[in-house]
Amino acid sequence: MRLVRHPVLCNYYVTYRCNARCSFCDIWEKPSPYIQLADVEQNLRDLKRLGVSVVDFTGGEPLLHRQIHEFVGLAHDMGFITTLTTNCLLYPKYAEKLRGKVDMLHFSLDASEKEVHDKGRGVACYDFVLESIRVAKELGERPDILFTVFRENLHDLEAVYRDIAQPNGLMLIINPAFEYNTVETGEQLTPAELDYLSAFGKKRGVYLNEAFIQLRKDGGNHVAAPICKAASTTLVISPSNELVVPCYHLGEQKFPIQGQLYDLYHTPEVGRMIALEGRLPQCEGCTINCYMQPSFAVEINKYFWQALPSTLKYNVQKGTWKRMLTR
Repeated sequence: MRLVRHPVLCNYYVTYRCNARCSFCDIWEKPSPYIQLADVEQNLRDLKRLGVSVVDFTGGEPLLHRQIHEFVGLAHDMGFITTLTTNCLLYPKYAEKLRGKVDMLHFSLDASEKEVHDKGRGVACYDFVLESIRVAKELGERPDILFTVFRENLHDLEAVYRDIAQPNGLMLIINPAFEYNTVETGEQLTPAELDYLSAFGKKRGVYLNEAFIQLRKDGGNHVAAPICKAASTTLVISPSNELVVPCYHLGEQKFPIQGQLYDLYHTPEVGRMIALEGRLPQCEGCTINCYMQPSFAVEINKYFWQALPSTLKYNVQKGTWKRMLTR
């Protein structure tokens, strides 16, 4: 049973450029422009008409855009739930400007030891994460720690939780790694390791979408009966002001928006791509979290029920449910 038939999330890429060189990501290799304020203003108006409630300003590293605080502030004032993830290299510089404008602010941290984290990120950013936590707390912000889990850093999850997240009163988000395109993120988690994550996710102050675990045990998305609703739940806007469908990672087609996002979304050409969501050959086995999360929320099935408790837990502990109810 489909509960929502309009897009609920926008992944808004402000730039593909990044000041890190993460071993598990290739986006930093792409040449990229920066989004323009006039386009953002028009697109946000159209996103509101389309029924979108959450705007994730992403990249690349979104804080590389000098107007990021204007974009986030504009979306926040228009009533969107705003999210932003950063490696923290620039957060202390922008913290005051971003204050009160980001509903879900995520700081990426994948190890408890500086050398290990910095090696995986390809740049010395561990100290900036700790400094960003201090600055954010001084400003009354409540960031989350986003821990991307691989087999090689699974053992470090407890230390990050115990030594960094809990003492600072921060939510620890467990983000199971996934593979896409030509990027190899290491060996896949075993069933026993997935069970460990599932148990860890039940700790207070930890968020893990349990449906992520079940989807991996089920072998990911299957084109014959797709769970993925990427194109119909999530709008992807590129730094070149294009609508990317069915999702960023496939990017089968890119349509210039030209100030007409609402009308563009309802064209037959885009409609045909939406109809292929989860059904393309490349979609077989997919477990990409940022598209599965909204997919689990719009249709009643076993993944919906497995995702619901953890989603409620996060929103209650963060207090974001209050803003969602007013949207």
